[in-house]
Parts: sequence; structure tokens; C-alpha cells
Amino acid sequence: MKSPQKYTFSFPTTIRFGAGVVAELGDYLKDQHLTKPLLVTDPLVRELDFFTKIISRLEQAGISVEVFSEVHKNPVKSDVLKGKKRYQESDRDSIIGIGGGVGLDVARAIALSINHHRDLFDYDDLIGGDQYVTEPIPHFVTIPTTAGTGSEVGRSAIISEDESKKKRILFAPSLLAKIVFADPELTMDLPAFVTAATGMDALTHNMEAYLSKNWHPMCSGIALEGMQLIGKSLEKATLHPDLEARSDMLMASMMGAVAFQKGLGVVHSLAHPLSSLLDTHHGLANAVNLPQGLAFNYGGFEEKFEQMALMLGLSKGDGSQLPVYIASLNARLGLPGNLSSIGVQPSHIATLSELAFADFCHPNNPKPVSQKDFETMYTNAL
Repeated sequence: MKSPQKYTFSFPTTIRFGAGVVAELGDYLKDQHLTKPLLVTDPLVRELDFFTKIISRLEQAGISVEVFSEVHKNPVKSDVLKGKKRYQESDRDSIIGIGGGVGLDVARAIALSINHHRDLFDYDDLIGGDQYVTEPIPHFVTIPTTAGTGSEVGRSAIISEDESKKKRILFAPSLLAKIVFADPELTMDLPAFVTAATGMDALTHNMEAYLSKNWHPMCSGIALEGMQLIGKSLEKATLHPDLEARSDMLMASMMGAVAFQKGLGVVHSLAHPLSSLLDTHHGLANAVNLPQGLAFNYGGFEEKFEQMALMLGLSKGDGSQLPVYIASLNARLGLPGNLSSIGVQPSHIATLSELAFADFCHPNNPKPVSQKDFETMYTNAL
């Protein structure tokens, strides 16, 4: 198959997109007079061949590389503080985040921490902490290795408290990467499960952004196109991957992250407590809860559901069938179909519901959600 062309575009930051673009990283850094980057990733990505090749290319270009990968699957504050210490002690001049949501979120949080010396969670956007983000951020580059979170084009990082695991949001426009190297070749060797779970994360981002009660027509349009790309590419990328399907998923992932500037909703509020309480993969948590969230939101929003159904290729655009379609898609992708199969017990429901009701996403849901509603959805998903 012929490799897709390489592209450069700017939305919301400069994005270099296409097979092989990661090889341009060294020249880019030298053009910016940067020679000592801190590469932030997770322990799994650090061991992969492409990561070793990235380091080798940079070193051949005369660039001194320091790697930080001591992070949790759901990153916590102490991970960020260790990364900050590594940056300072090794006298770095820039930060490159490489990976999925974990590596990119930690990299962004480290970038925030370098010249901001209040307690990290003083910068929590939910308590107005963005007002304290006043100092320059080190030169920050992102390189995604999964097609899920879209964090490479984001301006926020979700970091948990070490003890309580409560999630905090660090946000500021200045946390946007200077440039993104989005190379679909880096996603080609992902296992089927990771491809499926991260792909369902991207789909959830696009669907929830489109349904969000906030008004943002540009984000709504981007979300619809993201859904269409995922509808035609996710199964192929998971079960019979080729570069075209992987490219479509990487683009759709970035589109979902741009779109959810408009807001997210009930599905993310259902998913976040599963990661906090049971350490569930975020994309998997979204996938299992998406049918319940869609069923909850259907009444009163039939027209939007019809539009989503058309984008996903459902016969006659029947929006009422979306929850069934998503459950069937999960099964075809080899993902679990219920909460019980990922370790949730009836005894967890009360705590999960309390955490979900306290979550920061559902206030943007198209209809109000009570703690009792969360209990019902969790119970139905068991």
C-alpha cells in the first residue's frame, strides 16, 4: 500500500501528520536551538523498538537525551514531582511527551511545574487554579503513540492525588504543545486490545462532545467527522490493521480531543471512578459504559442521535439503535460487555455512584444526572 502523504497544518497548534514524520524530530529541535530534551513516557513505551530508534536518531544528531518513565498507569502527583526533579537535576531545556494519555499528561504537568512553584494542585482548573499559570512553559513537543485520548493536541492534564486517587485537572492555554508529530507508523504494532480500547475512547470523546449541552458549532462539526472516520476504520485498525486505518484513527483521536473543548458528559463521569477505584483502563471504562450513557441521553435528543447514527453507518440513521450498536461493536472488537467482567462487584456500586456524581464531566451532559441515575446505569451495566 502506498504511504499517505505527509501534511502540516495548525489546529489548534502546529501538527506534522503522516507516516515517518517522527524522523524529523531531531532537525526540528536543532532548528529551535534545543539540545537537551527530557523525554517523558510510560514504562511500556520505553521498551518498544520505535522509542529506542527515536533516542538513537536524536543522539546521532548530537542531542543529549534524558528519559523519564517512572509513572503509574493512572498518573499521580508524585510522578510529576519526580519528573520535575529529573528535569532540573539533568539541566534540560525542553520536554517531549511520547505515548498515550499517561505519558502526555505527565509530560504536560511536568512542563507546568518547572516555572510554577506553588503546590501542583493549586493549579487545578476546577478551583480556578488556571489564574496562577503566569510563567513561561519550557518548549513542549508531543508525539502520540495511541489513537485514543488525543492529549497531544490538548491544553490540560489529568493527575490524581496519591492517596485518595481523586482526579485533578491542570489547565492553561499555554500548556498546548508547540508542535505535534503525529506519526501513524508508531501505532502499527499496538496490540488489538489497546487499539480497541483507545479507539473506543476516541469514539466516546467525539460522541459526548457532540451531545454536550454547550454551544460550539465548530466542535460539533469536527466531532461528526471524527465519528465517521472511526465508524469506517476502528474494526479494521483493530482486527486487520493497515496504515490507512491507523492514520484515520489517529486523526479521529485528535479530532475528538479538539471537539471536547465543548464538553464531555455522563459516560466519562461513569468511567473516571472505575480508573480511580479499580485502576481500569480509561478507554475500556468508556467502552463498557457508553451503551448505558447513550440510552440515558436518547430521550429528547433524537435528532442528534440520528445524525450520529448516520455518521457511524447505521441503517436509515436509526439513532435509537446506537446503544445496541455500541454493545455489538465492543463484542466485535473483543472488549468486555459488562462491568462484572472487569472486576466490578455490586458492593462497589454505591461508592462508584458517589464518585461519579462528584465528577467534573456530567455538568456538561445534555440532561441533568442524579446520583440515583448513576446507580441505575452502573447496575444495568453489571
